[in-house]
Amino acid sequence: MTRLAIVLSLTALAAACGRTGGPASSPAPSANAWAVVNGHEITRDDVEKAYRRAAPDNQQQPSEEEAYTAKLNLLSEMIVQDVLLEKAKQLKIEVPESELDNAYNEAKKNIPPAAFEEELKKRNLTAADMREDLRRNLLAQKVVEKEVGEKATPSDADIKAFFEANKAQFNRTEDAVRIAQIVITPVRDQQRTNRTGDDAGSPQEATAKAQMLMQRLKEGLAFGDLAADYSEDPESAQRGGDLGFVPISAMAQAPPALRDAVLQSNPGTVKLVGQGGAYTIVLVVAKDKKGQKDLSMPEVKDGISSMLKNRKEQLLRAAYLSALRNDAVVVNVLAKQIVDAGGKVEAMPKSATPAATPAPPAKK
Repeated sequence: MTRLAIVLSLTALAAACGRTGGPASSPAPSANAWAVVNGHEITRDDVEKAYRRAAPDNQQQPSEEEAYTAKLNLLSEMIVQDVLLEKAKQLKIEVPESELDNAYNEAKKNIPPAAFEEELKKRNLTAADMREDLRRNLLAQKVVEKEVGEKATPSDADIKAFFEANKAQFNRTEDAVRIAQIVITPVRDQQRTNRTGDDAGSPQEATAKAQMLMQRLKEGLAFGDLAADYSEDPESAQRGGDLGFVPISAMAQAPPALRDAVLQSNPGTVKLVGQGGAYTIVLVVAKDKKGQKDLSMPEVKDGISSMLKNRKEQLLRAAYLSALRNDAVVVNVLAKQIVDAGGKVEAMPKSATPAATPAPPAKK
């Protein structure tokens, strides 16, 4: 099955996710609730578990403010996911156990069983926790695939029209490689550079963000979706990180580590390249020889189809999630508590006090 990775937007969608309070007749949230989505509570325990799951390897102990920021972002993801899971019930979409088994085995296939069990123990998680997280992600992906992906496939007429209007792009004077990137810098930008507004502000934050994104790519989330949500390069982020075909001569001028990661990799390969506290996650999409191309070549037609579909998916996804949020009733309890406390951790209500951060897991 084609797995269309759902962009579980962070602050962009959650901040605007419907009305900020439930109807007057709604019962008050329980003491353990950190959010309520259409009457369903997302508890502190749920968020703490997600926080332990997402913690990067060998992360420095974060400050309490940094921990709260990470948990707010995770809570925002879970709010969006809850809206999508409710839609899955309406559409009668389910994840067969066999599919869940395959996804679970794929996620841990490169980790020795003993090391995997030790990793779970250090994060205070169980195999059931991991399977439930995968199940929710797969359900959300299926909803967007059905509601968005199926409507975004371009027609042959669309592909032909694009080729005829851009023939010059398909007459290469030298070999070229098509790449996509996710850029992460250790310096905060003054302007919004991606859909979520996520921006690393220190070398530690950049490292944690890079590790988190590599993990999400391993779990099957789409490169273009993650680039649009998290890349700190404003130009390529809005295109899902796509840089198009880059001539080999231009690629040779890139920093050596990035150049080698691209030129020495086969299409479909993703590499993480670090330099000076910044990171580039680069995907080699395709390689192409010089010469005139035409639509009789499968790689040309498939490349145009993929690009046009990605464009339409970005638009349809934004519209679809916006339409869903209009009907959602969301109470972000944790966000309100933080605002009421003026961001002072010591002034937070007891029910919102962060659990002790687990010891960093051993590097695999």
